[in-house]
Amino acid sequence: MNNLPQELDPERLRQLPKEELVEMIIQQAQVNRELLSSIQELKQEIEKLRVIGNLDSKTSSKPPSTDLLKKSEKNKPETKSLADSPKRSPGGQPGHKGKTRKGFDRVDRYEILRPQICSCGQAEFILQPVKVEFQQVAQLVKHPIEVVEYHRHTLLCQHCGTLQSANWSPEIVPGQDLGVRLQAFLGWMGNYAHLPYEKQQEMLWELGQIDIGVGTLVATNQRITQVIEPSVIELNNWVKQTQPNVHVDETPWSVKGVNPFGEFKIQNYQFKIKDNQWGLETRH
Repeated sequence: MNNLPQELDPERLRQLPKEELVEMIIQQAQVNRELLSSIQELKQEIEKLRVIGNLDSKTSSKPPSTDLLKKSEKNKPETKSLADSPKRSPGGQPGHKGKTRKGFDRVDRYEILRPQICSCGQAEFILQPVKVEFQQVAQLVKHPIEVVEYHRHTLLCQHCGTLQSANWSPEIVPGQDLGVRLQAFLGWMGNYAHLPYEKQQEMLWELGQIDIGVGTLVATNQRITQVIEPSVIELNNWVKQTQPNVHVDETPWSVKGVNPFGEFKIQNYQFKIKDNQWGLETRH
């Protein structure tokens, strides 16, 4: 990995030339970065395994057959009733180790903060800091939505006289007002986060001061539906053909304000795609 000596002898280090000492420091910094990265990955993997290991059929939607370790019902201590137990407050519970305070996986920008004026009124400081404190903060940038005007040129070839137009940017869809990534984000917000079109309008105005009509948002969602329809159909066929048992969460999901399950069990229904929408049909 590096050419660092296994044991550092202070007397030998004093005899080394400056260039070799600088090279050793650079190598040591590289080793430290690699070790810190490995430690962070191992901590995340341990946390993931710990969470998975605590899940069973009583704490998740997993079927009882997947429980590897079953605790004895006789040795369970007596628990208080729900009425007597204290109400759980939102957020992290006492003893829970936070994750956000460990920092993020990347740093997009560094900002050096130096004192501008001393309490004595002077503004001259020694450049070498006595102490440096670090804090990573996820910020919402000033203009998260960028409005770009593309000028597509058509030029005349000097050799053959052919008119040649430039290619449009892959970030856009010709004739559409919203970029590819922004359309994908709105599709996620509308179909996964269930954000109504009116709220999407407000969000676009708050983030980028752009006024988008509801009709544009509806058309965008329809285009996304058409694009992903082949993948959804392929996934639906894969589930039916290759998966012998499919377990579905029994939590009811309202469709246009109506609970499709009613008093029937979920085994009496199956998913079906029709007219670009998920639907349910009764098994006979």
